[in-house]
Amino acid sequence: MNKLYWQTFGEGDLDLVLLHGWGLNAEVWRYTAERLAPHFRLHLVDLPGYGRSEGFGPMSIEEMADTVLAAAPQKAVWLGWSLGGLVASQIALSAPERVEKLITVASSPCFAAHDEWPGIKSEVLHGFQHQLSEDFQRTVERFLALQTLGSDSARQDARMLKSVVLSQPMPSVEVLNGGLEILRQVDLRQALCQLSVPMLRIYGALDGLVPRKIVPLLDVLWPETESHIIEKSAHAPFISHPEAFCEQIKQFAVTH
Repeated sequence: MNKLYWQTFGEGDLDLVLLHGWGLNAEVWRYTAERLAPHFRLHLVDLPGYGRSEGFGPMSIEEMADTVLAAAPQKAVWLGWSLGGLVASQIALSAPERVEKLITVASSPCFAAHDEWPGIKSEVLHGFQHQLSEDFQRTVERFLALQTLGSDSARQDARMLKSVVLSQPMPSVEVLNGGLEILRQVDLRQALCQLSVPMLRIYGALDGLVPRKIVPLLDVLWPETESHIIEKSAHAPFISHPEAFCEQIKQFAVTH
């Protein structure tokens, strides 16, 4: 039987599950986790097919959510970055009784650009899918570089993301393609109007993958949720601005 990689540690009483983004693994939270560990019981997971959770093939967003939920604590605050934000949102929709609060980071309910909706152009996602089969390593590295563009610490942030990827087993091309397919097709904008748990959305002001233009649109669509933009940060605000990021998490998860 395939097994998900989980790591649990921390001194707090509140369970906090952290879900990483496309192409990466739970090591991306290494430095953030040190700051959060005094306040939470942290659960770091490699998503199915990523990092140390090997042996899984490509999955739909629903299958991924179900697989993660099956091994998760009974009730927790769920935090998802980028693709992980979609997975955490799907979990909050399908099993709200298991979700104390939902936090999405540099994530969109609909990553692909449509008509009036800002997002990643479909030819860019198609291009990544095509390049994956040609030059696997370079495509992932290009995607990582895109995530940090614009922030003051872009170069060191990209190095940090790259070292995280290379420190663990690489996902298969099929799994990476499946993740891009989720980013290309999933649209949870309307479904999340029915969300029954408190939600915080954190964005990077300079994010090139999840444009800040979506923030006011979602503020109107989901008036019950909270949003916060971290200035001068790109797609990985928890790496470029760890203090401001962790402050938001503690404030929302613990004091609300």
